Amino acid sequence: MTSAPKKRLQALSEQLVKKPEDPGMFENIPKLRHIAGDSVGPRLKDKVAIITGTNSPIGIGRASAHQFAHNGARALYLCDYSNEHLPTHKRELESLYPTVEIHIRQFDAGDEAAVAAVVQEAVDTYGRLDVFFANAGISSAKIFYESSGEEFMHMMKTNALSVFLAAKYASRAMLITSEGKKYPSGSIIGTASVAGLRSNAGPTDYSASKAAVVSIMQTCAYQLAGTGIRCNALCPGVIETGMTKVMYDAARTRGTEGKIGQLNPLRRGAVPDEVARVALFLASDEGSYVNGQAWAVCGGLSAGHPFVPGKLA
Repeated sequence: MTSAPKKRLQALSEQLVKKPEDPGMFENIPKLRHIAGDSVGPRLKDKVAIITGTNSPIGIGRASAHQFAHNGARALYLCDYSNEHLPTHKRELESLYPTVEIHIRQFDAGDEAAVAAVVQEAVDTYGRLDVFFANAGISSAKIFYESSGEEFMHMMKTNALSVFLAAKYASRAMLITSEGKKYPSGSIIGTASVAGLRSNAGPTDYSASKAAVVSIMQTCAYQLAGTGIRCNALCPGVIETGMTKVMYDAARTRGTEGKIGQLNPLRRGAVPDEVARVALFLASDEGSYVNGQAWAVCGGLSAGHPFVPGKLA
C-alpha cells in the first residue's frame, strides 16, 4: 500500500470512527439522528476560514466573509491580489464582530508558496483549518481566436490553479487534529460558474477555467475519501459583482438594467449575499453530506434551455 492510502486510512472522519449513537425512542418510533449542530445557532462557531478574492466591495468574497463572521467563525483570513479595500473590510468586520479575529493578506491566489504560507500561518496560529473558500477569479471579454496562449494560461492560473493549490494545502491542514478538533474534517469550496457547466455562458478561456474548477473539486472529493473533508464547486450565474460591474453600469446607462437575468426563470440577476449564503451552507456542518458537487446558484439558468420571457420555448 502506498503512503497516500495509508494516510487516508489513518485520518478517518468522526462519522467513520464512532459508531452511531442510539438517539432513543419517542413513543414507538425512533428519534431522529443528527450529524450537524443546531441550525438556529452560529453555523461556523469556532471555525477558522481562509477566503480568497475578498477585495471587491461588491464581491462574493466580501459577502461571504460577513456571513462567516456573523455565524461565529473564530478567525477569518481575507486574501486578495489587491489590497485596496482589505483594510476597510477588516475594520468593518471588527466593528460588527469584535470576537472574530480578522487577518488580511495580499498575494496572488495562483502563487503556490503564498497559498502554502497562509495555510501554514492559520495552522501555526490556531492549530486548525476548517474552511478554504477559493473564490479568486478573473474574466475576459475576448472571443477565443483573439486571445493569446499566454492570456489563456493566465486565466487558468488565476481561476483554476488557485483552486488546485487551495485544495492541495488546505486538505493537509484539515487532517490535523487536536484537543479542540479530534477528527479530521473541513470544507473546500471553489468558485466555478454556470459557464463551467453549460456552453455559451461565458468566454472560452473563462468557461474552460471554470469547468476545470468543477473537475478539480469533484476529483479531490474522491481522493480525500473517508477523511471528512468535503470539496464542492459553487457555480454562480449573473451576479452583480466587481467582475460584472461594467455590464451592469452599461445597462443602467441604457435604462435596460431590468433585462439582466431575463433568461433565467427568476428573471433577475442576484446580489453577492445570495451566493454567500450558499457558501455558508457548504462551509458549515449543515452541508455535511454534500460532497463533490457543482452547486448552481443561477436563478435556474442552468436547469434548462434559455427562453424568451412570455413565450413557450
